[in-house]
Amino acid sequence: MTLRKTPARTSADRPLRSFYLAPEAWRAPYLLDPSESRHLSKVLRLRNGALVRLFDGCGRFGVFRVEDAGGRQVCLSLVSEGREVEGKSRCTLAAAFSKALRRGWFMEKCVELGAFAVWFWQGDYSQAALPDTGKESWKAALIAGAKQCEAARVPELALIKGGAEAVIARRAGFSRAYLLYEGDTGGRLLGLPDLSAPGDLLLVLGPEGGFSPREVEAFAGADFLPVSLGERVLRWETAAVLTLGMAYMARQEA
Repeated sequence: MTLRKTPARTSADRPLRSFYLAPEAWRAPYLLDPSESRHLSKVLRLRNGALVRLFDGCGRFGVFRVEDAGGRQVCLSLVSEGREVEGKSRCTLAAAFSKALRRGWFMEKCVELGAFAVWFWQGDYSQAALPDTGKESWKAALIAGAKQCEAARVPELALIKGGAEAVIARRAGFSRAYLLYEGDTGGRLLGLPDLSAPGDLLLVLGPEGGFSPREVEAFAGADFLPVSLGERVLRWETAAVLTLGMAYMARQEA
């Protein structure tokens, strides 16, 4: 995904306030949900005639004019719309579920750094059980991140039951797959050239306790190339953000 700034700007080249409008609500009459409406009218105190930026989380964005800010749901009219251009390479991070205390922060970074999708999977050494469904706070963090960086797309979020085998079953369709491994990789470091080639990219990260020997064998036998992030053992969220940041920079140079 290309994180180019969308042209939702005022005449003074100042960014417009951004609000989320779900894809199914992207039609006239354009109505913000009660939460977004309250933020627009009660917190920011925007009034009728103000221009704002809306996005649907799937790549679509637009400039809208506030028509009625006095009700429970703010009504807007469409001025112009566009679509965020996808790059030649899309990055999916499959991260083993971990007891990360700053999961909301991590979600925001996934948006800012242009992850196409984020998968949480149950690792053998995961310290917490993968929930059956994602939390509303996770989606809220993704939307907040998109507002901050003016992205129009938020990463697809999936919870994968079944351990390493379930991730391996989704390997088809990706042009490259890497295992971010803290053990012996034969000196192979993950580099920008690995991340800049066209095609969909799958990066697999273990939990805080790392991969089990069984998982390493399973992934390596399914065409996941083990690579290192360097000589230090990194925390879960550090490794995740570093990898996404490298992929982001690789796309800028592609």
